[in-house]
Amino acid sequence: MTKIRTRFAPSPTGDLHVGGLRTALFAWLLAKQNDGQFILRIEDTDKQREEVGSLEQIQESLKWLGLDWDEGPTVGGDHGPYLQSERLEIYHEFAEKLITAGHAYVDPYTKEELEAFRNQAKADKSPFLFRNHRPDQSISWDKKQTLRFRVPKLKSYEWSDLVRGQLSAGEEALDDFVLIKADGYPTYNFAHVVDDHLMNITHVIRGEEFIASVPKFLSLMDALEIERPLFATVPPILGKSGGKKLSKRDGATSVAEYQEQGILSESLLNYLASLGWNDGTEQEVFSREELLNKFSLSRVQSSGARFDHEKLQWLNWQHLKILIDSNPKKLVEFLDTHTDFTKSQLSLENFDQVSILASTKASSLEEFSKQLAIFIDPNELDIKLLINDLSPDKDQIIKTLSSSITALEQLSGAEFKAELIQSKLKELQDESDLDPRGFFSSLRAAISRSKVSPSLFEMLEVLGPQVSLSRLKQTLDQLQ
Repeated sequence: MTKIRTRFAPSPTGDLHVGGLRTALFAWLLAKQNDGQFILRIEDTDKQREEVGSLEQIQESLKWLGLDWDEGPTVGGDHGPYLQSERLEIYHEFAEKLITAGHAYVDPYTKEELEAFRNQAKADKSPFLFRNHRPDQSISWDKKQTLRFRVPKLKSYEWSDLVRGQLSAGEEALDDFVLIKADGYPTYNFAHVVDDHLMNITHVIRGEEFIASVPKFLSLMDALEIERPLFATVPPILGKSGGKKLSKRDGATSVAEYQEQGILSESLLNYLASLGWNDGTEQEVFSREELLNKFSLSRVQSSGARFDHEKLQWLNWQHLKILIDSNPKKLVEFLDTHTDFTKSQLSLENFDQVSILASTKASSLEEFSKQLAIFIDPNELDIKLLINDLSPDKDQIIKTLSSSITALEQLSGAEFKAELIQSKLKELQDESDLDPRGFFSSLRAAISRSKVSPSLFEMLEVLGPQVSLSRLKQTLDQLQ
């Protein structure tokens, strides 16, 4: 059986965004789960729109996401070069073959003449078709002239799409199109057909905007007598409101910006996979390995998928919790990059325990950072938090803190554990006439300096007797 070979072929005309990234992800998953090859090819033939640094950014984004390529820039391979700008001789050779076979001709018209043809078609209320204006005489091509493809035969086309099923188009979809521009560079319509053929691409995965052009591609493949690859058309990514494609107005963000915002690569891959695909279950959180095992083009939907930033943030938190449990060292590096903490602050002996405890009261990275600060760099205590929010009785709070300090000082370092602390403080509260809710809420605020915090008893154990008693005494001093 032919080995599966897929490709991702971006243009270096800007940053890599989620639409292109999802196409790359689907192509990568299909190749990797079938022991195939994933090829990175750069379609850099539009030199006017090319942006400096875009090629490097695309590659860095793919590396960050773990979408490694088997052939392509920096890797090499048997089917290079992998930059189209370095393959001009190849395109010119195929162009000559088409000229010899009568399937290509030099476009003799100026821009003004072409515009006149279009205006006339508009006036006649008929579609403009270049094939109706083919020149009577052939001109020898000097590679500095626009070269057009001559549709060899007007006919209807049918093709199978692995996502959309059977598709078809009538002969009205066919027209002569540009193969080589006047600057010597090929068009996408021509170059990708040649490259997919020479690079033995078996599956072409791309967006629905290309469906209308497939008959042109098939007509060109027929003229070159090359085999068709398998096509898979992924659904569009829509804005949150639906109805239109995701745009900057909807918060469309480049991959690099998501990385800067603290979105984990695992979270972004998980979310993009869910945009137009599901495994048929209620599962929402997938690891990279699970995506490799479960992904299937047969379960990719044809309708558009809405991009929901809140859902992405939720998934990011789910993956961050997995990271907290599995790889605290990696978590330290992540927090050092995406929060105000530094590695020196985060290098705690009990960081594993601290991070797990901090995560219990957080639903996002921002909230996690606030909870983590309780153990590392707490806020200054706002006395109003104690007196106004938790209890109007200042004397009661003073009594709570004073008696708790006395009780906790009776525990040795070895005894300063959550279970014993809870027993000691519960015994104290039972013996007093203090309100249990206000009693424990006052202690929690005095320790955490926050309205929201993890379990009081576990907090005390993690902070230890020295820090815990110090915070309680500082609070008591402020109140007195």
